[in-house]
Amino acid sequence: MQNDSPAMNSAYIDVILNVPLNQTFTYKIPEGTQNIENPFGLRVEVKFGNRKTSGFVAAVHKTLPQKCAVSEEKIRTAIRYIDQIPLLTKELLELAEFMSGYYIASIGECVFAMIPSGKRETEIPGLSFSEDESGFKRKDLSEEQKNAVNGILSSTEKFHYLYGTTGSGKTEVFLSAAEKIMESGKGVIYLVPEIGLTPQVVKAVQKRFGSTVAVLHSALTPSQRLGEWKRILSREARIVVGARSAVFAPVPQLGLIIIDEEHDSSYKSGSSPRYHARQIAMLRCKKNSIPLVMGSATPSVESWHSMQNGTIIRHTLTKRLAGGEKPQISCVNLSLEADKESCISKPLQNEIQTALSEKKQTILFLNRRGFTHFFRCSSCGYELKCKNCSVSMTYHKSENRLRCHYCGYSLPPPQQCPKCGSLDIGYSGFGTEYIEAEVKAKFPNAKVVRIDTDSLHHKGELQEKLDSFRKGEYDILLGTQMVAKGLNFPNLKLAGIVLADTALHLPDFRAQEKTFALITQVAGRAGRFFPGGKVIVQSYSPDRDAINYAVKGLTEEFYKNELEARQILNFPPYSRLLRLVFRSQKPDAAQNAAQSAYNILCKCRPQGVDILGPAECPLEMVNGSHRHQILMRAKQIRPLQEMAKKLVWGFKPPKDVYIETDTDPVSLL
Repeated sequence: MQNDSPAMNSAYIDVILNVPLNQTFTYKIPEGTQNIENPFGLRVEVKFGNRKTSGFVAAVHKTLPQKCAVSEEKIRTAIRYIDQIPLLTKELLELAEFMSGYYIASIGECVFAMIPSGKRETEIPGLSFSEDESGFKRKDLSEEQKNAVNGILSSTEKFHYLYGTTGSGKTEVFLSAAEKIMESGKGVIYLVPEIGLTPQVVKAVQKRFGSTVAVLHSALTPSQRLGEWKRILSREARIVVGARSAVFAPVPQLGLIIIDEEHDSSYKSGSSPRYHARQIAMLRCKKNSIPLVMGSATPSVESWHSMQNGTIIRHTLTKRLAGGEKPQISCVNLSLEADKESCISKPLQNEIQTALSEKKQTILFLNRRGFTHFFRCSSCGYELKCKNCSVSMTYHKSENRLRCHYCGYSLPPPQQCPKCGSLDIGYSGFGTEYIEAEVKAKFPNAKVVRIDTDSLHHKGELQEKLDSFRKGEYDILLGTQMVAKGLNFPNLKLAGIVLADTALHLPDFRAQEKTFALITQVAGRAGRFFPGGKVIVQSYSPDRDAINYAVKGLTEEFYKNELEARQILNFPPYSRLLRLVFRSQKPDAAQNAAQSAYNILCKCRPQGVDILGPAECPLEMVNGSHRHQILMRAKQIRPLQEMAKKLVWGFKPPKDVYIETDTDPVSLL
């Protein structure tokens, strides 16, 4: 994609389109635009096949480029340029070319994943906050914090990690480092994992940096995102806050990237290109020779390993700065509880009562939606699963229906077992609705609010409910993982994890890591602003490493054991993975395609590459598609990528089969 030196008489442009073909397309420049010297990076409207679409100008040529596969008379004329200023920068184009090769996606998919597709700019609606104002005033840094800021900014090393317990002041270190970078005239990108967390970080950043802040996240319309994108390009905004895709922000003179809660799996994209924001941030920081600072109380196992071997420099914060102390954590073995039907154990019930009597608040966390978990026959063991996806249906009491959480299929609950006809049927497990009913029954005078994706119906409702809880309008907050991390509630005394085992039963090598992080993060919510905070963890398997070490606060021991297990099993960080998923609406098509692909891969397999599979995905069906997978493993990623490219770009799959490529997968479900 080299430019000829652009001149007044440039006649041809290479255009990147959002299509799964890994190439650019040559067009004649739009009529009457000969006076535009260099249209590189502008959006352009073109005719592609029989439809109008828009793309980005990737190169400009005076004469027909030699690589063009069609003759001059067949070259179409582009319709018009859409923009006055280019939205695609040289740096982002180079990044897209890297992503295309690394994540095995077309150049168009990569560019369009980066840049907003709005038709025109619109105003950003005012973000509503009622966070404690004092939380965002500039604070005097502790010695640990000062050492961390100086260590990050004065080091010749580029990759840094701020490791510290929840409430130890990581945000203040991030903001102080950002301030110093901006004083030197450079820009900053500040990433947070999920949109639910963004408002309070945005508030902190806006308090500190005012109108120089731009916000990029999925809740904005494409046109609003486009408006923010242009503010960044024009240097009106010099610090960008946002979720995963904000890592692509076209910040001129970028000086620092911050990744808050680095361990969070939402930094990995679930659709093509399946990029990881951490990898993109590392690449941008390396190319621009600027620092990257990541932070978490529960680093990913890969990052912990990199800190141990010195690839990432570790800065540790040990003190809780808001006046609170580490909460007291205890574990309840549910197998020993007398009332097997109850989801609130006696110790947890007593602690909730104590918190209520002291006018303090409680969070109850469950990593599952729905009223009860799944339909089960006590006579023959039959479990009712979704007809489209191989997952158990979840019972929702409010609508008296069983619902699938992958494709949305629902049906009324059966009166008898569909397999053996027995009337001895029931529901195993419990979801947030079930807990809500029990909590309201046991604590009739408590004000209870539930937050999960089923209970949020309109835009801004998440923030409204969190603000109400923060103001003390509710006593007990029930929720799924969106309440587990990053949120600070000054009056919160008790955090209860209703069932800590949920993630442990998933067929995924990261199950222990995710469970440990979850317990530690939820525990971090309690007693941040006063002593005496308590955490109750309920579990059927309290002796499992992830639960045992998290409850005892043995972080170093957990990572040591987990790394030893990964080394024995040859899983990351001791190997690299590339996952190929074959999906089709036809039952045999996905399986046959996976088998054919396996045969092709075996023929081009270099030494040192393992091919695992083909096998059914743990979730064999999702949204009506049957899924099979192949997992490739090696010490280095490159041979895996080369094999995948030969397969994906060198062979055409059957027309009813789609292949998903996932480099460095985070989930194997």
